[in-house]
Amino acid sequence: MAAPQPLSRFWEWGKNIVCVGRNYADHAREMRSALPREPLLFLKPSSAYAPDGAPALLPAYSRELHHELELGVVLGRRARAVPEAAAMDCVAGYALCLDMTARDVQAECKRQGLPWTLAKAFTASCPVSAFVPRDRVPDPHRLKLWLRVNGELRQEGDTSAMIFSIPYIISYISGIMTLEEGDLILTGTPKGVGPVQENDEMEAGIKGLVSMRCRVERARL
Repeated sequence: MAAPQPLSRFWEWGKNIVCVGRNYADHAREMRSALPREPLLFLKPSSAYAPDGAPALLPAYSRELHHELELGVVLGRRARAVPEAAAMDCVAGYALCLDMTARDVQAECKRQGLPWTLAKAFTASCPVSAFVPRDRVPDPHRLKLWLRVNGELRQEGDTSAMIFSIPYIISYISGIMTLEEGDLILTGTPKGVGPVQENDEMEAGIKGLVSMRCRVERARL
């Protein structure tokens, strides 16, 4: 049998990145969007991963790349139709993540009623921090997130403000699609999203747990 893959490097082998949109009311308001009644889901491919220190890529077809700071939940086992009460048993740990978004492209997709794939699923659109084991996080709903661009504080948020809790999100997603060990769930962004330019330096963290850095670079075809 093959040796088990290390969860500490989930970005090298995890299959799925499932993202939750509009999970903070203040972000929904800043985007002039209605609050969701159920989690709003979209996907990124595994090629979206950019581990700590790797660049976030501005796609050639976009002129407006935005940062979205998020808590990521790393699955430690297969999950299919998991009850909410048992959902946290599926969690192996956490990571800080950036859902990089081609905002101009997303706006056009929304205008035409199209999926957000072009705006969300491009290469290196999901920078991630080092893995944080579950036992280091007593309560994932009481974490403070922050992001700076070129040293300027841009985003701050507290996971206590999430509309849908982590157990609810896991249960909801696993009732739709089977989640696998090593998969990542992005739990939404607080307010303060905004643009970054080529050569900008981003630094982000979960207070007291982990931080990460990445540079914005233009994708080369």
